[in-house]
Amino acid sequence: MPSAVFNELDADLRGRITACTARLRELGRVVVAFSSGVDSTFLLALAADVLGKENVLAAMGISPSVPSREREAARRLATQMGVEFAEVNTCELDDPNYAANPPDRCFYCKSDLFARLKDLAAERGFEVILSGANADDTGDFRPGIAAGEELGVVSPLLEAHLSKQDIRAASLAMGLETWDKPAMACLASRVPYGRPVTEEKLRRIEQAEYVLNDLGFAQCRVRDHDTIARIELPAETIARATENRERIVEALKALGYTYVTLDLEGFRSGSMNEPLTSADKS
Repeated sequence: MPSAVFNELDADLRGRITACTARLRELGRVVVAFSSGVDSTFLLALAADVLGKENVLAAMGISPSVPSREREAARRLATQMGVEFAEVNTCELDDPNYAANPPDRCFYCKSDLFARLKDLAAERGFEVILSGANADDTGDFRPGIAAGEELGVVSPLLEAHLSKQDIRAASLAMGLETWDKPAMACLASRVPYGRPVTEEKLRRIEQAEYVLNDLGFAQCRVRDHDTIARIELPAETIARATENRERIVEALKALGYTYVTLDLEGFRSGSMNEPLTSADKS
């Protein structure tokens, strides 16, 4: 893809994208940990352009913590880009360290995923695993980044100091449909720390969020507090949710929730981290 597509971006952002592409050229054949989200889609498209499609493999970890619609989206996006797509079954739920849902749960999840991607890379003759972590991820509690660092995973977007806003702007310039896709996170992030993560609970969360998606709420979280579903939506859509109150309550109660609540503070990524102390994060 010619660099001219980025001409309308400001010079500082163009410079950081250039630094990112230079870093990619150093890496040879790569496996991109692909989720179909904004960051990994941009990274996959950039890597395919810089390194050649034949030198890039999009690999997605498959487990109950990954929504099925994201799995379908990942396969479709990789196909559109002409990049080979691979699904890798992960087993984080079999790890009691993960299933117990401690504050560093993501460390165990990413350790499992990246270890399996390293095995895949070795089998297929790829040299490096790439993560879509970006500069904003350093501003929140992200133990999964530490797991990647331990296993030698490279994060070119983070290294180039590209933020989520930067990546959205660059994705729009590249014509990627994901440029305005709502932020996504694994379904386990909807479960309060200390409460076990189970396949049954993840499936219920997935179906509950599909109820909201199908009503037009693209950005949403259903936080699972056992018998209580706590719905987070962008503040500007809360009024519309109350207009659909009966449909939402009926559908979520049918999934097994006793109470259905709407969080008046609205959607915010990582809200489950709010009660954590500095000691928890260390």
